[in-house]
Amino acid sequence: MDLSQSKCKPCEGGVAPLQKQQISSFMNHIHGDWRLVDDKKISREFSFVNYRHAIDFVNRVAEVAEEEDHHPVLHIYYARVAVELWTHAINGLSENDLILAAKIDKV
Repeated sequence: MDLSQSKCKPCEGGVAPLQKQQISSFMNHIHGDWRLVDDKKISREFSFVNYRHAIDFVNRVAEVAEEEDHHPVLHIYYARVAVELWTHAINGLSENDLILAAKIDKV
């Protein structure tokens, strides 16, 4: 399963977040160093040679996020960018988070 070829679906709540077993299954299909946080978020840190490259990455991630209408939390630390994903409407992980993670890995 190539999650980067999938499309995020609108989520306004009313659905349950993914359970740990489901999360593990999806995590097997993303290839970066994403880590599960508190069973309700995934995060990954990216390192760059300088601030400009970090900002270029953030801008490309923003384009992907807008295309998918699913938006990560981004923390910029000079030449590092930390990305956090979870679906706020359900206070946990949805398939959209794993899809966006797979797409970010390809940025």
